[in-house]
Amino acid sequence: MHYYRSSRRFPTVCFPFFLLVIAFGQLGSVGFGQDWPADRAPQELKIATWNLEWFFDDFKANNRSDVAKEQSAPSREEWEWRVGNFAAAIAKFEPTILAVQEIEDRGVMQNLTKVLKEKFNQSYRVAFIDGFDSGTEQDVAIIYKSGLVEIARREQNNRMFESKEFYNLSKHLITRFEWQQGDRVIPLTLLNLHLRATADAAELRQKQTKLAHEWMRRAIARGENVIIIGDLNVEESVGEVKQGGDGMHTLLGLDTSDTSDDLVDVLERAPADKRRTHLILDKQFDRILATPSMMEGNGGYRFRSIEVLSQWNIRGEGPDEDHWDTRYTKDYAERDLSDHHPVMATFELVP
Repeated sequence: MHYYRSSRRFPTVCFPFFLLVIAFGQLGSVGFGQDWPADRAPQELKIATWNLEWFFDDFKANNRSDVAKEQSAPSREEWEWRVGNFAAAIAKFEPTILAVQEIEDRGVMQNLTKVLKEKFNQSYRVAFIDGFDSGTEQDVAIIYKSGLVEIARREQNNRMFESKEFYNLSKHLITRFEWQQGDRVIPLTLLNLHLRATADAAELRQKQTKLAHEWMRRAIARGENVIIIGDLNVEESVGEVKQGGDGMHTLLGLDTSDTSDDLVDVLERAPADKRRTHLILDKQFDRILATPSMMEGNGGYRFRSIEVLSQWNIRGEGPDEDHWDTRYTKDYAERDLSDHHPVMATFELVP
């Protein structure tokens, strides 16, 4: 397997993580005479996803594709309006971890976290690695309050590629978190995805979901805390998932009789009339999938609630049905932020 890790530079050879663990016994004692506890486990673990819809700044010189230039903010004023209002919305629901999609690069996320700190006293850090979508130049990222210990991208190996059973994930990010509760460490692996869009791309999405589940399958089967999150662009709503459909059946691990690698679609726990995650379309594109350990509390956190937070996305009198045509022209007081609503699941720490 091939990983693309952060660009941090080391003065000496960087050995694989598993070799360091074998050589030194445990990570906390490597090179030091003591253990280093993980960040303190928050009582509430709030995990959210939000497609920020072309979150591109007004500087176009670093954009190569025509569509990226066309969809970028038309002016510095418009860009600052977007950053400020997204920051204000995020400060309202205060996620511990927020997975975002359709962002331009690390720079725009640093703009966002800077405003969150300066105007709303909310401290977040950015996890980001460049993806490979050269057509749109869109990418994904994570902002988080605590716990991050590792970030990575992953690619198919040659055998997987030659099988034609999978399709590359150009926009994804794998993050691993650890929190300390007493003498135990609570880990979480989170995969942020932005899959191919439109109904006619269902076959490609099916292959993308197969690849994503294959990457996470062993960790899920071991009973670890795993979440797959993001804008999945699936046409299948909760309760309509079927084998050979749009990929959800595969991503949930339901294609085989083995239940040890199954995930739970957390949106199932929302009221049936409050599952729509898109501003304009009656769709449930944005999902949070979790291992049973996260739902039942066996892994340190227990599921409590999930909510589509449309109230922080819709501004003014109601949802803008003309949003795609008026994203930068509608009066500020009426202008909605994104064509996707934020979705957040809350987990509580198990004593």
